[in-house]
Formats: sequence, C-alpha cells, structure tokens
Amino acid sequence: MQVFGLPGHVIRSGRVASRLIGATPPSGTAAIRRDALARWRQAMRDGLSAEQAARAVAVPRTTLYRWENQLEPRSKRPHHLRKPTWTPALVEAVEHLRLDHPMWGRAKIGPLLRREGVVVSDATVGRIIAHLVARGVVEPVPTLRRRKGAAARTWRRKHATRLPKGRKATKPGELVQVDTLSVNVRPDRAIKHFTAYDPIARFTAAQAFSTATARCAASFLDKLLAELPFPVTGIQVDGGSEFMAEFEQACADKNLALFVLPPRRPDLNGAVERAQSSWRYEFYACHDLPHRLEPLNQRIDGFAHLYNNHRPHGALGGRTPAEYLPTLSSGNPTSHMC
Repeated sequence: MQVFGLPGHVIRSGRVASRLIGATPPSGTAAIRRDALARWRQAMRDGLSAEQAARAVAVPRTTLYRWENQLEPRSKRPHHLRKPTWTPALVEAVEHLRLDHPMWGRAKIGPLLRREGVVVSDATVGRIIAHLVARGVVEPVPTLRRRKGAAARTWRRKHATRLPKGRKATKPGELVQVDTLSVNVRPDRAIKHFTAYDPIARFTAAQAFSTATARCAASFLDKLLAELPFPVTGIQVDGGSEFMAEFEQACADKNLALFVLPPRRPDLNGAVERAQSSWRYEFYACHDLPHRLEPLNQRIDGFAHLYNNHRPHGALGGRTPAEYLPTLSSGNPTSHMC
C-alpha cells in the first residue's frame, strides 16, 4: 500500500504537537507567581487599591511588580565561582588511587595521600573525585554497586595503550593480531582457540586451551614468539579480559608493545578474524578431531604448518606465506588481492 498524502487536519495537529514538544515547560514557581498576579489584578478590578489587593493575596506589592517583569526565578548561582586550587599532580594521584580502589571515597583516599606526604584535606579529595566523575574518568560508587562484577571491569591498564587512529603495520612482526575463538569439539564441551596472525607476512600460529584466561594467553604468547619466523615487536588485541593481568605483564617483561582496540571496532582486527574463519571452516569443520587438548594441539600445529608453508594464499597471488616472506626482506614485495 502506498500513501501519497495525509489529510490537512492531521498535518496541522502534527505541527502543533511538534511545537508543544519542543517548547520549554514553565517551572512550578512561575505558575505560583502567575496565579498570585491574576488574583491581585482581579482584586484591583473589584475595587481594591493596589496595596489592599496585595495584602489580600498575602504578597508584598513591590514583589508583585517585580514578578510582572520576570515570572521565572533568577538563578542563585554566584557570579564569581571558587576556582580549583589543586594541582594536576594531585588530580593524577587521586585518580590512580580511585581506579585501583573503585569503592573508596575521600575518607580513605585522603589519609593515604597524607601518609605519602601530600598536604590535602578530605574535602578537597572529595571535590577532585566529583570532578573526575563529571569528566567520566571514574565511576560513582552507586553505579558500581549496581553492577555485577564491577571490580573485574575496572582493571587499570599499566602497559597496554589504545591503538592510535590510522596505525597500521608496515613490516612483519610490528603488529601481530591476537584473538580467541570458541569452538565445540563435542556437543557438551567448548574449547578456547587462541589465534595469532601477522597481517603483513600472513603467518599464523594457534593453540587450544580449556578456558580463555590471562594465564593461558601469556602461555600462548611464548608459543607465537617461538613459532613465527621473524621478530615480533608489537601485539594487537581487543578489550577482552584474557588480554589483561598476566598477559599484559608478559608483554611488558618481553618488551613488546601492546595495543588495545577502541570499543566496538572489531573491523580493526579484521585480519585475524579472517584467519579464524579458515581455522573454523578448513580445520574444525573438516576433520574428526580428538577431544583431549594435547593431541588436539598437535593437530593444530600440523594445520598451522600447512597454512604457512603449503596452502596457497589468495592475497599473495597463489603463493604461500613462506614463499612471500623472502620478498619482504628483499625490499620488493608483490601482493595480488583477490
């Protein structure tokens, strides 16, 4: 059914409704003042003087004249506001303590700062916390209390940094993308498949674990560093909890740059996502695999060797990643996207 037009009364009613929705409703104080003014004017029309009518409505006459000029009450906000006296270093110290202890307020953070030799009052600490909450740097305690598992989501990243906008790898090992894949090797059991993929050399490495924890991710980091045939200097991950804690510390210990994707940007991890499709459909969907992790990981190593050394890669013009890698080192890479 097609509608080519609406009746005129419907259009007119819509215009009125839109104006009413966009209008600012009067405050309750303005309505009270308007009612007092109406009763005051009505009393004067009934023959009373302005002073007598003002006494009748129980409002001083000078106040009624002022209300006629301005119904809405004036703001009581002071013209000269108190300027913050804290230093950026103090704000940073309060922010660090609050992020490490999300439920603590000024009564706990203030004594901690004074114990470190910082001269600050609890009231100033409270104002700084309110300032950080207004900026969205920290969350208010009531919000954290209503949220299940809030302590796990307030982990402060000590080594990882946000992936800069437009940052892309230019050589092998500069930004190795790492992600996890959940696979059911049998109907009642799912395993966590860690995948590493280099978007420049097109090499992959993988390992299966029973759970996706930061300790498992740190163990997989050792495996990918040992198996990739080029030095790795940077790792790119999403914001999953498995890439925090022990994994982040392992990257710091190995002097690896760790970059975390911005929220809701899985497209920046598109290379490893595409590689995981190959793992899902060319490996898990095509083979009768063992359920135990040790023999499964042996089969995973075999497919990774096949992928890197024997499987033709469409983006490389039918060559394998192992055949393409020497062209990168010679300075004359050739790639054919298909």
